[in-house]
Amino acid sequence: MAIVGRPNVGKSTLMNRVLGRREAIVAEQPGVTRDRKEMPASWQGREFTVVDTGGWLPQGSGDNASMDAKVSAQSEKSMEGADVVVMVVDSHAGITGDDEGVAGRLRGRAGPVLVAVNKVDDEAHEDLIWEFIRLGLGDPFPVSALHGRGVGDLLDAVMAVLPDEPVGATDPDTESEAGAGMVSVSGQPGADHPMVSVSIVGRPNAGKSTLFNRLIGDERSVVHDQPGTTRDAIDTVVETELGPIRFVDTAGMRRRARIDQATEYYSLLRALAAVDRSDIALLVLDATVGVTHQDQRLAERIDGAGCPIVVLLNKWDLLDTEAREAIALDIDHRLHFLGDTAVLRVSALSGKGLNRLLPELRGVIAEYRRRIPTQAVNRVLRDAQAAHPAPDGARVLYAIQGATDPPTFTLFANRTLPRTYLRYLERRLREAFDLGSVPVKLRVRRRSGE
Repeated sequence: MAIVGRPNVGKSTLMNRVLGRREAIVAEQPGVTRDRKEMPASWQGREFTVVDTGGWLPQGSGDNASMDAKVSAQSEKSMEGADVVVMVVDSHAGITGDDEGVAGRLRGRAGPVLVAVNKVDDEAHEDLIWEFIRLGLGDPFPVSALHGRGVGDLLDAVMAVLPDEPVGATDPDTESEAGAGMVSVSGQPGADHPMVSVSIVGRPNAGKSTLFNRLIGDERSVVHDQPGTTRDAIDTVVETELGPIRFVDTAGMRRRARIDQATEYYSLLRALAAVDRSDIALLVLDATVGVTHQDQRLAERIDGAGCPIVVLLNKWDLLDTEAREAIALDIDHRLHFLGDTAVLRVSALSGKGLNRLLPELRGVIAEYRRRIPTQAVNRVLRDAQAAHPAPDGARVLYAIQGATDPPTFTLFANRTLPRTYLRYLERRLREAFDLGSVPVKLRVRRRSGE
C-alpha cells in the first residue's frame, strides 16, 4: 500500500496512524519526507507493507527544482510498484493543479487506487469530499489522519482490493543480484542466518545515500548535493552469502548546537536510534574533506553504543597521492581510540573498492558473535594478573562470558577494580582471542562475603 500525493497533505501522518506509532517524521512545513519509507503493518489480522513517499512536485522551480524532481521520481516508483495506491488530498485546499497531476498519473495504472480526503475532522465537513470525484478515481474516503477518524473504513477498503500475493512477486532463488558485485542469494532468513543490521552513518553530504543505493542495487534514497537530503532512517534487507543483511541509510549527523530546525533534530534522533539498534555501523567519511571534529565525536558515540565500526573513506578516487597520505595520518591521530578498525577506501558513486566490504563484514560479524570457553577466559585473566597485579590487593577471582553481540564478560572480583586496570584486562582479552575492532564489555561483580 503506497501513500502518495502532493506535499503537505498529511501522507506521513496517515502512515503513522496506520502503523499506530510515530515512525515517519511529521512537520507543518512541506517537503519533510523525501525518501520512500517502507514499514510492515497489519489490519484485521492481515499483514501488508505500507510505503510513505515524498510529495509529488516534479515542476519545482528555483534552487529546489532538482530536489523536487528526485523526490517525485521516488514517489512515481511507488505508484508503479504498489499493489494498492492511496492518494491523499487536503479537504480544505480543494483540488489543486498538483492533485490533478498525481491523479493523471494514477488513472493510467492497472492496479486499484483509493482517494483519501484528509483533514475531515467531523461530520460537518464531510460534504467537502465530493469535489474530489472530479479526479476520476472513484468515490473518495473522508479521513482525519491526525485523529484517526475514518482511517479504519479506508483500511477495510484497502484490504478488499489488496491481492493475496504481491504484484510481480519473484522467486528469491532466481532474482538477479544487486549492488556492486557484493550481493549473492543464499536462501531465506532462518535460525542459521539471523538478521544482521548495518547502519550507514556520517556527516551530511558524505555520500551515505549514494552508498546505500549502491549496496542495495536500487534508488531507494534521494541523492542530491544539498546537505541534509536524507531526513529519516530508510532500511532494506539484502540477501548475501552471509545471510540476510539489513542496510539502514540514516540522516547526516551534526552537533546539536548547530541544529536549527525541528525536522533536523528529529532526523538526528532517528539516526542515533538506528545506530543503537544496529549490529555494525559503516562510518562514511568524505575523503576530500578529511576527518573532522564532528566525525571524531560521531565515532565516539557509535563506539560508546557498543557497535562495531567499519570506516569507509568515500570519494577516495578524487584524491592525489599527497592528500591520501595526509588523511591516513589524520585517521591514525583522530580515530586512534577505534583500535584495529578496518578502513576501506571506496567510491560509492562508481562502486570501486566496495568488493572488500562483504569480506570485512564477515570477519566483524564472526568477532561480534564470538563465544569463548570459560576455561580459556580465566587462563588469560590469570596470566594477566600474574604479569601485572591490580593495586590494593584487588583481583579477579573468576570470570565468564555472559553474552555475545558484542562479547561481554562478567568478572567476579574481591573488591572494586580501577578503570585503568579494567582497560588493561580488556586489552589482554582482545589480544588473546583476536577480537579485532569489536567492542568488548566488562562487567564487574563483587563476590559476596569478600
